[in-house]
Amino acid sequence: MNWRGVIRLIGLLLTLYSLSFILPWLLALVYQDGEAQHFLSAWLISTAIGLAIWWPVRAERRALRVRDGFLVVALFWAVLSVVGAIPFIVGLHLSVTDAIFESVSGFTTTGATVIVGIDELPPSILYHRQQIQWLGGMGVVVLAVAILPLLGVGGMQLYRAEASGIAKDEKLTPRITKTAQALWSIYFALTLACTLAYLAAGMSLFDAVGHAFTTVATAGFSTHDASIGHFDSLAIELICIVFMTLGGINFAIHFVVWRQRNPLLYLRDPEARTYLAILLGASLFIALSLVWAGAYAGFGEALRYGLFEVVSVMTTTGFGTADFSAWPRHIPLVLAMLAFVGGCAGSTAGGLKVVRVMLLAKMGVRQMLVLSHPRATALLKLGRRAVPEDVAYSVWGYYVLYLSTALVLTVAMMAAGLDLESAFGAVTATLNLLGPGLGEVAITFADVGPAVKWLAIFGMLVGRLEVFTLLILFTFAFWRP
Repeated sequence: MNWRGVIRLIGLLLTLYSLSFILPWLLALVYQDGEAQHFLSAWLISTAIGLAIWWPVRAERRALRVRDGFLVVALFWAVLSVVGAIPFIVGLHLSVTDAIFESVSGFTTTGATVIVGIDELPPSILYHRQQIQWLGGMGVVVLAVAILPLLGVGGMQLYRAEASGIAKDEKLTPRITKTAQALWSIYFALTLACTLAYLAAGMSLFDAVGHAFTTVATAGFSTHDASIGHFDSLAIELICIVFMTLGGINFAIHFVVWRQRNPLLYLRDPEARTYLAILLGASLFIALSLVWAGAYAGFGEALRYGLFEVVSVMTTTGFGTADFSAWPRHIPLVLAMLAFVGGCAGSTAGGLKVVRVMLLAKMGVRQMLVLSHPRATALLKLGRRAVPEDVAYSVWGYYVLYLSTALVLTVAMMAAGLDLESAFGAVTATLNLLGPGLGEVAITFADVGPAVKWLAIFGMLVGRLEVFTLLILFTFAFWRP
């Protein structure tokens, strides 16, 4: 293990991240909300820690190996979460557990919260919450598209040549730095477009920027307790639906569409087509269910709320315009299933990812064909390209580990005091990076015990880091020389 290289990179990244405290500090000065000193302290503390870590090993130049990469990714997410919690501790006087929960929820783009009375928070704190989700979302995209494929894990390892429209391999450009720059450009452009659209629909500048941050990041934090429902605006909801949907699509596809100036390329990608088809089919089913149950007066109103919740849940954003836990009982279960499916690989969304669900379904169909015709040769394909067997085994292993983690966390949360519905809802909300759950955690995690919150923190990190990246650190083989 190249410990010096790992420490050097963590210190450098933390020093760079510390600059993000400047904007909320300036906002605190503008709004005179009493948080300026707290953000200044957070900036100085994080800078000092980052430099203290980096300085002794600044001359280290040995290349990091794959095993080092796993440790860097996991450690950096953990360190960011702790540092990002500083304003919540010194500004809002949250407990360490609550502050870290809020920070982890932000950086992992989960959107679950322990804060009650969001409308009353200082503007700089509100901005900080939105900003960490935006930064976390971009970090996720770079992680999924540029870094995890090099470690041999993550949905993007399934994307080569014809399957994704990328010319050579998983990387969009020859160097990771250029890949990251391209992704940042797309991410920033989507955020800017979303901000302008929200402004045109009637949001204030502060709300427009804050909600654009968390819409494109499919994250879910809002500047209001009632979330998007606070605005009660069809135009705002439609804008939100469009940008949540875009946030749930593989950013590699966004790159190809942008480079070739051809939006029809979205429909040529098998994963994007399946993703959009699921969104449409689930929205119609839930809208019809709401009409059949008499929850809304007409189909138009049912479609408005059903479509928003389907897109919000499947992209694991977690925005809300209605309390879906009060809908007919089968609808929350359908939404939970959509949360487990999640968005596309290489997107900011959580869940298993559509491409993995597609391959699992294809493997099931292939197995039935082989059982019916033992001598038949059945290739596993994604679009027009055959999927190697090692990739299929990796997908199956990921699925088993993902569901096993969900079951273990559900049992652990029940042991910590939650009932079955709440425990299942908490795991669905955290492991899939959804945010809102069911039962006691339908709206907030404020009323559950510290043990449940720490289990939720673990679930959010596991879900965000694609399971393998974090759980591999708990194996003896990883630490063996």
